[in-house]
Parts: sequence; C-alpha cells; structure tokens
Amino acid sequence: MAADYAALKKGGFMRQAQRDNFSMRLAVVGGNLTAGQLTTIAGIAAKYGRGHVHLTSRQGVEIPFIKLGDIDAVKSELARGGVSVGVCGPRVRTVTACQGGDVCPSGCVSTYALAEEISRRYFGRELPHKFKFGVTGCRNNCLKAEENDLGIKGGMSVEWAKGDCVLCGVCVKVCGEGAISMEEGAIKLDVPKCNQCGRCVKSCPTEAWKGEPGYLLSFGGTFGNNIAQGREVTPIINDRDALFRAADAALEFFAANARPGERLRTAIERAGWDAFKTHVEAALNA
Repeated sequence: MAADYAALKKGGFMRQAQRDNFSMRLAVVGGNLTAGQLTTIAGIAAKYGRGHVHLTSRQGVEIPFIKLGDIDAVKSELARGGVSVGVCGPRVRTVTACQGGDVCPSGCVSTYALAEEISRRYFGRELPHKFKFGVTGCRNNCLKAEENDLGIKGGMSVEWAKGDCVLCGVCVKVCGEGAISMEEGAIKLDVPKCNQCGRCVKSCPTEAWKGEPGYLLSFGGTFGNNIAQGREVTPIINDRDALFRAADAALEFFAANARPGERLRTAIERAGWDAFKTHVEAALNA
C-alpha cells in the first residue's frame, strides 16, 4: 500500500530529500521539555534516526532520518516516554513562549502556563492555513510576538500612589518612553506615551507604582516569503477570559473569511481592518 504522505505530514512527519525518510516534528509547548522527555527523544534519535535532532526556529524539536517502516514503532515509544508528535499544514501550530515572569525578572506575566492553556484549547485545529501563537513576557519582546498570527505580550496597567512616593526619580530614569516626569514635587504620567512596560513598577523602591498585569495583543503577523508586522487593535487586556474571547474571535474570523492557503493577515486586509477590529471588540464586550 502506498504511503499517505498528506496524512503523514498532518501528523508531523515531513518528507526528506532522501526517499522514505522523514523528519519527525515533536509537540513542544512554550519551548519546555522535561529531562525525562529529553532522554526519550535522545533514545529515539539514536535508535531510529542518525543520533541527532534539529531545533527549529519556533522552539520545536525534529528528529530527522526516521524510516517509513519505523513510524508506528517510533510513535509508540515516544508516547511511553511522555512525548507526542507535532503537526504541520493548515492548522494551529506549536505555541511558542519565552520563560516569562516565572523565571525572568523583566516578565510581567506567566508565559508558560498561558502557552499550555492556548495549546490545550487550539493546538491542531483545522483552519484555511497555518496559524501561529507566540507569547512573550514583556516589552523586551524576546519572542518577537508581532511575527505571529496572534502575538501576546505581557504588560502592566500602572498607577502612581502619591502617599508612598519619596520622589527619588528612579521611575523617571527607567521610563524609556519619556512618559514619566517629576514636576513641582509630584510625579506626572503622560498616559498616551505609556507603553505598559511595567518598568516603573519593577524599579520603584517604595512600591509607589502599582501595576496590574495584562496582555498586549497583535494580530496578522507573518514571516518567511511575505513579511508583515502584527497590529494591535485593542488596548491592554487585564482579564484572562477576555484574552481567550479575543483569540476565539480571531480564529472565527480567519475560518470565516480566509480562502484555502491564505494566512490571517491576507484575510484581514481583504475584509478590512475595521471589520476585524469590530469583530474582536464585540467578543471582548460580550
């Protein structure tokens, strides 16, 4: 029986230049693998591949030189070691994430927990074309959120508490946007200039700056053959349920408006950014 290459690709097995050899893509969420999973992967690479793996640009792991006749055995042994196979093609891909606030002192949100939840909700969902989520913990944007169909960046809604302030001026110095100034014995925040980075909150020695963590979303980013930066169409979102309503809305819009083989960006540009914004806002206000 001839191999069903389309089904194999959907299941994470990509044909190589070498006949009947496949590079097997593994499911990795937020770039996080346990030591036990790494041991399993190393064993599979040694036993069924050529003893090495490839780390993809999206925090994925691929094991090349898997033979067609070994695929079922490989999947079974991976499963016993707690490792599952990824996906390719027109569907929601692996969710990428930086280490976020659980590890990085700059992080405003817990990125890995969010990436896991996104993966549970959406990973592998069939769509007109590929759809990529990326989660980065702060404005440093190590993960380049705007390259994704839906990029999520950690931020903070900030507020100054006069009674706790000693007017040391640290917040003025760390604000890269020039949004904070000291005038006549008081701190002034130029709200339109504030980019919700949270540096004022993290640097204040007296906790005079209060911050509420939130999510800054960008939509329609692409890389590769056609490069476009994702756009922010909503203000910072401080509620996790609202974040997922916005994500649901983006996927619904994509499924309803995109043609086969067309990315979210192209579908939005044909339907209009105003129409997309209205759709997302309706979900947020529901």
